[in-house]
Amino acid sequence: MNDPFATLGVEPRFGLDLRAVEQRHRELSRTLHPDRYAGAPAAERRLALGRAIEVNEAWRVLRDPIRRAEALVALAGVTLREEAAPKADPAFLMEIMELREELSEVARKKDRGRLAALAGQVRAREEKALGALGALLDSGGDDAKGAAKDVEKALPHLAELKYFRRFLDEVSAIEEDLTDALP
Repeated sequence: MNDPFATLGVEPRFGLDLRAVEQRHRELSRTLHPDRYAGAPAAERRLALGRAIEVNEAWRVLRDPIRRAEALVALAGVTLREEAAPKADPAFLMEIMELREELSEVARKKDRGRLAALAGQVRAREEKALGALGALLDSGGDDAKGAAKDVEKALPHLAELKYFRRFLDEVSAIEEDLTDALP
């Protein structure tokens, strides 16, 4: 994968001003739009199209906090493979399992109030994990070794965020099902 920060010309940080990054994406997209290259030679059109695809993918990565964190981890030289994915704390995993059981019960009972409360609880925890992740990834460490340690410390927060996202995706699906079931 290309460096999405370099592609969009922004500082490699977790705490980005997403409005400014979006503006940069729009500027580059306008510059690289295929209509601007309609009369250009085929090689130039292909080059502009390839660059436009890179710019769009970079924007998709940077606007998503999990993918942005993964890009920063990769820039720090840490490879995230499925078998070496960041592991969550066993106590955290037990909490998630209990929350999922409760979510299943809420869906079965069609309890919209409890569903909203569960979603709010998990969103609050997600925000806390995002804050911790951002603080570690943007700390810079005192030196390269310190920065690498901060990246390693950030990995469990990244794992937690993935669980929170899956949980909230399930909440959205249940909300959709409940809405579709309305008379």
